[in-house]
Amino acid sequence: MTLLHQGLLSPHVRRAAHVIGAAALATGLTSVPAVADATDLTERHHAKPPQHAQPVTVFGHRGASGYRPEHTLASYELAIRLGADYIEPDLVSTKDGVLVARHENEISGTTDVADHPEFAQRKTTKTIDGVPISGWFTEDFTLRELRTLRAKERLPGVRPGNTRYDGRFQVPTFDEVLDLVRRESRTQGRTIGVAPETKHPTYFRSIGLPLERPLLRSLRAAGLDSRRSKVVIQSFETTNLQQLSKQTRVRLVQLTSATGAPYDLVAKGDPRTWADVMSPAGLRRVATYADWLGPEKNSVIPRDAAGFLAEPTPVVADAHRAGLKVVVYTFRDENQFLPADFRTGDDPNAKGDIFGEMRAFFETGIDAVFSDYPDTADAARDWWEDRD
Repeated sequence: MTLLHQGLLSPHVRRAAHVIGAAALATGLTSVPAVADATDLTERHHAKPPQHAQPVTVFGHRGASGYRPEHTLASYELAIRLGADYIEPDLVSTKDGVLVARHENEISGTTDVADHPEFAQRKTTKTIDGVPISGWFTEDFTLRELRTLRAKERLPGVRPGNTRYDGRFQVPTFDEVLDLVRRESRTQGRTIGVAPETKHPTYFRSIGLPLERPLLRSLRAAGLDSRRSKVVIQSFETTNLQQLSKQTRVRLVQLTSATGAPYDLVAKGDPRTWADVMSPAGLRRVATYADWLGPEKNSVIPRDAAGFLAEPTPVVADAHRAGLKVVVYTFRDENQFLPADFRTGDDPNAKGDIFGEMRAFFETGIDAVFSDYPDTADAARDWWEDRD
């Protein structure tokens, strides 16, 4: 008898199982993706962990990208139905200035563009944030042309089950994502948040396609440009967030990396690095224009040379002292993405003890997580909040 039939899963996880099962039946699938295994939640964690002051928020990373090709309406819709509080569309621009949801503006890994002979001559090499990249780029396609392409799984070797959806979904516009959020908020009886990320804003500004104006225009048209709106705008650059802080009242997330420097600072010859941004003084500066810090996991709990979790850094406490909330990226269920402490078996693509990893990060006091598997994060969050 499964944990589901024993009634040991939380209501959120039971809902996730039925949603995924229904989706499988609706698409004619004969196998159902595994729902987050709650064994760790019910059997392993007997000790009472320390208290956490606020509920943990779940961001569906590129939707439910563990179950569907990322940045598709199907992925976002499933994330919502699996318990995500926010969905996250990464935004890039088409040639005619329309914002669409893709992880990168280079789309050979996330669409079937290479299979379209009519676009073969558009393959090119560009320098994006100082790095030469070859492929096809959204800014070289009108929206009408982009509509002829179909999305595909970006990590087919890791998630081969997702490849059955290759060719089924279009590349969505940001306006379509906002329409989905509005519909699902009504259907679910709760307000669904949206967390758009501006990708490569310095680059897009340099080619005459700034992302900020159409982003704010879409939010205003949807009635979402206010402090009350469940919207957070993210960026790995600092300059555009500082500008946005003067143009909108929605909350802003300063994303950071464990190494390197913000590209907008590099482009201006500013010597500051991500380490400077995440220093106590740097975080106080961030708090003058942003509401959240979005660090990589390794910035919160680094790994040692063998891949095991080391001692947490002070970045979460420093961010909280500066008045910033902290959302950490990215939590994925597969062994290859987990610290060595929580890997199960030798298959890098098998599911490991993601609940153990999340518990370690919850204990640092983080406020939110980005997860490819929103049902997993939702189950871990449910247990964490109900543990006493």
